[in-house]
Amino acid sequence: MKRHLLSAADLTRDDAELVLRTAAELRSLADRPIKKLPALRGRTVVNLFFEDSTRTRISFEAAAKRLSADVINFAAKGSSVSKGESLKDTALTLEAMGADAVVVRHGASGAPHRLAHSGWVRSSVVNAGDGTHEHPTQALLDAFTLTRHLGAADGGGLDGRRVAIVGDVLHSRVARSNALLLQTLGAEVTLVAPPTLMPVGVGSWPVETSYDLDAVLPKADAVMMLRVQRERMSGGFFPTPREYSRRYGLDGRRMATLQDHAIVMHPGPMVRGMEITADVADSPRSVIVEQVTNGVAVRMAVLYLLLSGADLSADGPAGLPGGPGSLGTADAPLLPTESAPA
Repeated sequence: MKRHLLSAADLTRDDAELVLRTAAELRSLADRPIKKLPALRGRTVVNLFFEDSTRTRISFEAAAKRLSADVINFAAKGSSVSKGESLKDTALTLEAMGADAVVVRHGASGAPHRLAHSGWVRSSVVNAGDGTHEHPTQALLDAFTLTRHLGAADGGGLDGRRVAIVGDVLHSRVARSNALLLQTLGAEVTLVAPPTLMPVGVGSWPVETSYDLDAVLPKADAVMMLRVQRERMSGGFFPTPREYSRRYGLDGRRMATLQDHAIVMHPGPMVRGMEITADVADSPRSVIVEQVTNGVAVRMAVLYLLLSGADLSADGPAGLPGGPGSLGTADAPLLPTESAPA
């Protein structure tokens, strides 16, 4: 993560921990009446979404605006893309408009990599989900949420924590990014899915695999349910929704087998009654709504670190302009203080 954020595999442990520490500092803004910082004033962030999205697009928009960046939202529907315009021509148009960062969601795996390395744009590129490949900022916000609930008091992060990722792993970019990032942060990841929804070559991933959800749950510190992505399926991957729910859905009975401290996660959108029941989704163990709040802070941290020129090799927030805990300079502090109005 020097100029672009394209894959969770691009992040070293130091990089990821810097993002999480920066997000923790920015997360405190969520509880303040005035949430804006002048950190990216004068910068332009373009949300380039070729696929439908609610949470991710709004999250990036909120993150950029809270950092005082100018935001341009681009949706393929209703744009020249629907008339046949290529990704290259769209990128050249954005370059002509002076975009500093382009947040890309695309149905084709590898599209953000193509955009970042094509020479079409000079801006930083952030992968907001490409096909069935990756979704690195979702993995970062999931790691941030896990750290807040399960992180060691001595700063040991997620070392030794067990995370079960359950459901449609085959089509899930969230599962891929989480498998890479959580392992980098020291967690033990187990993928649980029907054989038909387990990717080919998963044996080379830094994870364990299982087809038996009931055997995995009692050992897990966190369970992350995945949506069944029917829009990406071209055949029958399981007999019926009822059968899938019976074998791989998280209901009250299964939740009762979790350890007392274990939490329930879901990247959204949820299909209640299939992969997760309403009583589980709304239970005190669920941190699903908190994940959305944390997503804004994490994406603020990513945009800040990419566009401010901060050295990611520096040791945490001390390497950011303004020194430890300030996210600003003496002349222009970026975080409101008691003596200075926000």
